[in-house]
Amino acid sequence: MAGKSLESKNRQQEDDRMTTNQDTTARSGARRAKVAQPDLELVAVPRDESFKVWSHGYPYRTVRWHFHPEYEIHLITATTGKYFAGDYIGNFAPGNLVMVGSNLPHNWVSNVPAGHRVEERCLVLQFDAGFAARATETFPEFRRLDPLLDASRWGLLFAPETGAAAEPIMREMLSAQGMRRIALLAELLELLVQSEEPVKLASAAYRADPGRYGETRINHVLSFIGKNLSQELRETELAELAGQSASAFSRYFRRHTGVPFVQYVNRLRINLACQLLMSDELSITDICYQVGFNNLSNFNRQFLSLKQMSPSRWRAYQQLNAASAAESIDPEHVPEVFS
Repeated sequence: MAGKSLESKNRQQEDDRMTTNQDTTARSGARRAKVAQPDLELVAVPRDESFKVWSHGYPYRTVRWHFHPEYEIHLITATTGKYFAGDYIGNFAPGNLVMVGSNLPHNWVSNVPAGHRVEERCLVLQFDAGFAARATETFPEFRRLDPLLDASRWGLLFAPETGAAAEPIMREMLSAQGMRRIALLAELLELLVQSEEPVKLASAAYRADPGRYGETRINHVLSFIGKNLSQELRETELAELAGQSASAFSRYFRRHTGVPFVQYVNRLRINLACQLLMSDELSITDICYQVGFNNLSNFNRQFLSLKQMSPSRWRAYQQLNAASAAESIDPEHVPEVFS
């Protein structure tokens, strides 16, 4: 009887340990689920353009689990690794062409040794739903895109042949100007519409939930920053908004964005300044204050650091670029503004 009692006691202790382990695993899983909430990416489409096309290397600040309201066409040009779209996980290699819909969380993680950098990892095109709606209203032919846009809510993987055909189009887009950009966009979208039926990535039951993402601490902060760039933004005040101490917020912010708070804000402000510099409506001094800098010397210093040229030179090059696109420039009469 004593042996049975001891055996019973041991079984009870083992059950208790299993229950404790299950509870711990459940709590850990809940913590991991909380950490895995996607970050909001603020996509800045230039004011005089209808969509954004760009490239970036690896590592890069946007390479993280994130979402944004804009549609995205993403082409890998270098490296291999794992990619994530909603609840889908797969392998990627050069030629991987994916379209992600509005607010669908996504990420591509490359197999690159620590400390090693890749100059160009991908080509990216982004446009918002408003642009798609306006295009369809103006050009009824764009209605052929509707099934593609609708299906992209789950993420779409295109055939390797489509990726190969898309690369030269997207690469030319990086430097194209004026109507040529629109022609290339139409060519790319036609390629996607005509291609072999793409594979849906996320499961049929998956639904993006931007309302829930937006409630997370970091996305609340990022949204606040995006809406208040022209105002003074203090890290201590943002820490209060996040309900954290200044030191905890600093670590938390850098972990989610990949850069310190001040650097992140300065990048957004300089990007906004570039949009304003594309027209002659405002002086450089006016732009400095409108984007949130409190003195011209700091604005010039930050602009030079990020763009490797002064705001005045950047504006002059844009004017030269626009004149060239209009085929109306006389090389003998270029303004002397590049010294």
